[in-house]
Amino acid sequence: MWIGSALAGIGGQLTIVTVMLHVFELTASTFAVSMIAVAGLVPMVLAGLYGGMLADAFDRRRVALIAATIAFVATALLTGLTWTGAETIWWLYGLSMVIAAANSVGMATRTAIVPRLIPLNQLAAASALNGVAFGLTVMVGPAVAGVLVALTGFGWTYTIDVVLMLCMFLGLWTLPTLLPEGMIVRPGLASIVDGWRFLRRAGNIRAQYLLDIAAMTFGNPLALYPALGTVLLGGGAVTTGLLTASVAVGTFASSLFSGRIVQYRWHGVGIARAVQAYGATVALFGAILLIGVFLPPASEHSPAVPLIAVACVALALSGAADNISSIYRNTMMQAAVPDAMRGRLQGVFIIVVAGGPRLGALYAGTLATLTALWLPPLLGGMLVIGLAVTIARLTPRFRAYDALSPEA
Repeated sequence: MWIGSALAGIGGQLTIVTVMLHVFELTASTFAVSMIAVAGLVPMVLAGLYGGMLADAFDRRRVALIAATIAFVATALLTGLTWTGAETIWWLYGLSMVIAAANSVGMATRTAIVPRLIPLNQLAAASALNGVAFGLTVMVGPAVAGVLVALTGFGWTYTIDVVLMLCMFLGLWTLPTLLPEGMIVRPGLASIVDGWRFLRRAGNIRAQYLLDIAAMTFGNPLALYPALGTVLLGGGAVTTGLLTASVAVGTFASSLFSGRIVQYRWHGVGIARAVQAYGATVALFGAILLIGVFLPPASEHSPAVPLIAVACVALALSGAADNISSIYRNTMMQAAVPDAMRGRLQGVFIIVVAGGPRLGALYAGTLATLTALWLPPLLGGMLVIGLAVTIARLTPRFRAYDALSPEA
């Protein structure tokens, strides 16, 4: 499952970056690029909630396979439309929504499966291993997407994703039947109410949700990358790929050298400090972009190479900080939540993890359109630091969370 998810993830990242570049080519609008993420928010929220209920009521292997099939068909349709020249911005929005919804169900289900495959004391190490896979996918996928789009166009890039997605089926197909343990609640209103009642009592889980929403809403400049490659930094699609991949370099490196990180038992403190560090690195990225305003104008064929290099370093540091937070958040979710409730809470968790960046895309795209490209990350990074400090101070139980005695 780990190998299949990693290979399919590379293809998924190819499509994410390619759709961004595709929309920007059709519209020349950063706001239109940010709306890709916003358009998928409502379907993703609904799918995450309902997918979590499905994962707590039925065989999780089957649920994950069905979700992967839907994402595969939507990506194949996007590929066919592109090759025939029939794609429009509305097709790109619509199919992105379907893919986001299917991936939301699949991610919630696959994450709920992990604690059934390994011992409790290996969960933090497994989260770090997933960080290696995620870092590799986001590091390779966007960089390759930028190069492929620049050299071959959009059709071939989507086609490669279709091929790589087949690996997901191989990974899931090898799993045994995985019915939820404990009392099974059928999907419906009662299941949602049951899950939210548990969440109301789970103060530690709520605190980590709030911290992640703050970080991703105000500290995610992803929607700015196409414009940065075209307007401020130069280099076009290649720069867009490099900026996106730099975050993954930090994720990959921090997971690869995570021995001491996974041994740290005070996960609440670890999350809060990692989010503060994330905010600081995003603010640094914004400051670097501000410097670029005072340099000679860059273009697609004359990029500001030194500035791009420094910006990539700042983004790599942000990826490392976010991954450390993710290791502790995932471990807390898997260790502190009962198995019969894990699918629904993972569904909410996926909504938080994926919904925050979509709100962040709206924040960054709108503010950049109204002001300047450097302002959203600079201001947002400082807001993340302030919110992380405030949330940590208001939740003493969260600060005292001990991985040796996990409590939601």
